[in-house]
Amino acid sequence: MEEEKSTLQFPSLPSSKEDQLDWAYPMRREMQEILPGLFLGPYSAAMKSKLHVLEKRGITHIVCIRQDIEANFIKPNFPEEFRYLVLDIADNPVENIIRFFPVTKEFIDGSLHNGGKVLVHGNAGISRSAALVIAYLMETFGVKYREAFSHVQERRFCINPNVGFVHQLQEYEAIYLARLTIKMMSPLQLGRSFSMQAGMPGCLKRTLEDDEEFGSLQVTAAQNR
Repeated sequence: MEEEKSTLQFPSLPSSKEDQLDWAYPMRREMQEILPGLFLGPYSAAMKSKLHVLEKRGITHIVCIRQDIEANFIKPNFPEEFRYLVLDIADNPVENIIRFFPVTKEFIDGSLHNGGKVLVHGNAGISRSAALVIAYLMETFGVKYREAFSHVQERRFCINPNVGFVHQLQEYEAIYLARLTIKMMSPLQLGRSFSMQAGMPGCLKRTLEDDEEFGSLQVTAAQNR
């Protein structure tokens, strides 16, 4: 009997809105809904004066992205009202942002699966936060970087991940596909795969090393009290 082959299946990426609003420059200071329940915006959308806006949008979870030198002015303002995931990421082309993709996806998935809504913000909502949202779309819907980028840009026109983040996003497609493939394989298939790849430099090495790095990642999440 011919052995069944494991195939990866992804949901369909929501089609583009037909009633897209013309982008206006002041909209960069607001958050936009990228997917049902997933918002992307700047820190100004999560400031203390915006609590009523967050509540009106139904936000329950917030991904707050900052580096240590920004911690005094970019911070969780409502730890009693929302659950936070705080990530220390510099908007620098040499910053390893790939290591934050899995924990961000887990946080967003956890919120959406429980009927919540998530805001992902950095300082301007242009580079770091946009890269995390693009990575989420890529892994969740199995699309390439360019398609995920276009989907996000159609809703928040000002996004512009730095060149280092773009290169990592383009590399991430092979990383998450390899990880998902390994998870789907039966123990017999997995054993055969490792036997076949033995002695071939580079095969699966990047994926396994990345998994180890992901496993040691530590982030700060403020819990509802």
